[in-house]
Amino acid sequence: MRLVILGGPGAGKGTQGRMLCENLGIPWIATGEIFRAAIESDTELGRQAAPYVEKGDLVPDPITIELIRHRLTQPDTENGWLLDGYPRTAFQAEELDFLLGDLGQELNWAIWLDAPVPVLMQRSLDRSRDDDAPEIIRRRIDLFHQRTIPITGYYKPRNKLLRIDGDRPSEVIQQDLLDKLAATQA
Repeated sequence: MRLVILGGPGAGKGTQGRMLCENLGIPWIATGEIFRAAIESDTELGRQAAPYVEKGDLVPDPITIELIRHRLTQPDTENGWLLDGYPRTAFQAEELDFLLGDLGQELNWAIWLDAPVPVLMQRSLDRSRDDDAPEIIRRRIDLFHQRTIPITGYYKPRNKLLRIDGDRPSEVIQQDLLDKLAATQA
């Protein structure tokens, strides 16, 4: 199964993504890990990504998509994968579809962990570092919402969007996710 996981800060993407990968036996692929691995390996793409990562800036799309291309051709991805952290925009979603077409693959689902802003805010505050002021967290949530609608609007008409209520206990969300994915395979 080939999946991407979407959701605002505090929606539970990492938690649900890791649990889902464990349950499905597929690798959890976080873009941050892809960047760090390329930089540590001192690859050409890693050297190109390094200045952006070091400044905390977004790595440009052409570099990111090439790093993802490389990662999705590794042997452990043969039976599927879950991407966390990419795509973040509708343009990136389309780029990912082009990449998957080149690789002879197809995305099964874009999982959207949907949670109300107060829940995202509280979860982010609960796990945040001391320097994460509420206004910074609020900005991250606002940025996410500006980008989410176009991404969900990209996947929904393609019948690739799986909306999950993210305002529930972790185990309940995971079971709902597994049930919905199993139902789509039937």
